[in-house]
Amino acid sequence: MLFRPPELDPSETRVVGEIEQLRESLTYAMGQPKRWFGLLRRNTFARNVRGSNTIEGYNVTKDDAVAAVEDEEPIDPKDEAWMAVTGYRAAMTYVLQKAEDPFFAFSPELLKALHFMMLGYDLSKRPGRWRPGPIFIRDEATGEQVYEGPPMELVPGLVAELIEDIGRPSDLPRVIQAAMAHLNLVMIHPFSDGNGRMGRCLQTLVLARAGVLAPIFSSIEEYLGRNTRPYYDVLAAVGHGAWHPERDSRPWIRFCLTAHFRQAVTLARRTREIQKLCDELEVVVRRVRLPERSVLALADAALGYKVRNPTYRKAADVTDTVASRDLLALVKAGLLEPKGEKRGRLYTASELVLDIRRKIAEPKNVPDPFTEPEEATKKAAAAGVNLVLPGMEEPTP
Repeated sequence: MLFRPPELDPSETRVVGEIEQLRESLTYAMGQPKRWFGLLRRNTFARNVRGSNTIEGYNVTKDDAVAAVEDEEPIDPKDEAWMAVTGYRAAMTYVLQKAEDPFFAFSPELLKALHFMMLGYDLSKRPGRWRPGPIFIRDEATGEQVYEGPPMELVPGLVAELIEDIGRPSDLPRVIQAAMAHLNLVMIHPFSDGNGRMGRCLQTLVLARAGVLAPIFSSIEEYLGRNTRPYYDVLAAVGHGAWHPERDSRPWIRFCLTAHFRQAVTLARRTREIQKLCDELEVVVRRVRLPERSVLALADAALGYKVRNPTYRKAADVTDTVASRDLLALVKAGLLEPKGEKRGRLYTASELVLDIRRKIAEPKNVPDPFTEPEEATKKAAAAGVNLVLPGMEEPTP
């Protein structure tokens, strides 16, 4: 027996619909060919990888998260956090590749393979193998035991049931199926370590298979990384200290729906901002007679990233020599500031570029779609989506 989803009430059904509308709007916006789309995709992937690992205490800078995604050397020295992030990057890259595979099938061995990719850097954590016995979860802040996984002998059967449940045709919205896959894997706790990362990765994979929106943009891992305490609290409340699949999963479902709504609104805001930012920067580079591709380096710097030759070279699809020439020209034009020497040289935004970023920035507050439905509707409308709340008239075509 696994945790089962609740029957959705009207407010939950409404929020599911709002999330779907937001994603359809994002799909359309991202379907238009834009030079900056690669930056948005890369940065979103890096935020997801970084967010999921931050939850487990593996912290890297946002620049090193980008380096991990781009398979480049980190700015900071390599340590366990770097290995955790690159392992998770490998697993998520595999997930993104399998999302469109017509011959794909969920299986226990798939979960083991993903686990090995994540934790293969430390064989003491038994990567790719079920845990050998009991497992107890403690709150690191208080030392209190908050959860005990089901007996080890139940794990293979529960995982098999989970795989069957994911693959079974269902009328449930995919966002609910994905949330339940996450919940059940974390509650089964089949591995000695890395169960949270596996649950979040599995949730993204289930969403990716739905094909509603590009998999990277379907993930809520960044949101979970920014809201770790509420994430742990809702899992603890639903789990109630031990394997209790009869308990109500509604608090978890509402938490996930809120996360999806807020992440989608945030992504819509970032899409608008990067479009406006690049439009403004194109005017600047034309004025100083620099190639249009150099906007990619300026946009990265404006967003707070440290620009490096390899990263810019890949984004602009130019040679090392051309990239060096472009970056030097941006420095001479007063648009970038160099830091460091030779191979370790980095570039940051000048005040002129930062002023442009500040000018186009939008408010970041995102309402709770359950407790602030009217505000949520306004925020979604700003993203170009007309949501209809119960009691409202249908919008005029």
